[in-house]
Order: sequence, then structure tokens, then C-alpha cells
Amino acid sequence: MPVKEKLRIDKYLWAIRVFKTRTLASDACKAGRVKLEGQNIKPSHEVKLSEVYQVSKGPDKKIIKVTGLLENRVDAKKAVDYYEDITPVEQTPAFKSMFHAPLLKRDRGTGRPTKRDRREIDELNDDFFKKDA
Repeated sequence: MPVKEKLRIDKYLWAIRVFKTRTLASDACKAGRVKLEGQNIKPSHEVKLSEVYQVSKGPDKKIIKVTGLLENRVDAKKAVDYYEDITPVEQTPAFKSMFHAPLLKRDRGTGRPTKRDRREIDELNDDFFKKDA
């Protein structure tokens, strides 16, 4: 496994499989969804061992600690050796969906939601995600 001393954050996030492509990782950095100590970082930021990054990917937020530098993308089982996920259990999507997610289920055969139904569903979703922020 190739290991480098200097490595860009976008390449690192792609290599450890946080993002599917390096372009997505780079775009996330540019949009401010990757932070180091609360500060936005550029895609060219140099990764160092034991740094802690906050990565937002949609509604999911991860806190990742660098344990090794990985230049090329490897399979998921090997990629886990190069970072430590220190996200609190309360912030994981599985925890949120188990205890806090509203149950949005429509009866089978009721057809498509009407405009009014759609607005009510969107309002429920907005309320749910605003509480967590």
C-alpha cells in the first residue's frame, strides 16, 4: 500500500472512501463541508497524522481522526485502518433514525400524494432536521 508523507485532504477523503470520487471530495471542501477545528479548509490542505476533521455529507456528519496516510483508494476493509471514526453515537444516522425519525408511511394503494399531502410531509421533514442542527 503506497503511503506518502504529504497528502491533500481531497485525495485522502477519496482514498478512505468517505466520498465516491475525488471531485466530490474537492467540491465538499470548497463548499465548506470539511472542517478542521471548526475552520473551513481548501482541497489542497495537507493532511497530518492525528488531525481531526468534521465531514458533512448530506444529513450525515462524521468526525474522523487521521491514523495513517493513504494515497491510493483501497477496499473498505483496508481503508478503515487509516482513520478512526470518533463520531458520537448520538450523531450517527442509525441512532437518529431509530429514536427520532418521524414514521412517514402511506397506506398501500392510496396513490400519489396530493399537493397538500406533499406540503405536510415536507413540513414534518423540515421540523425533524431543524431540531438536530
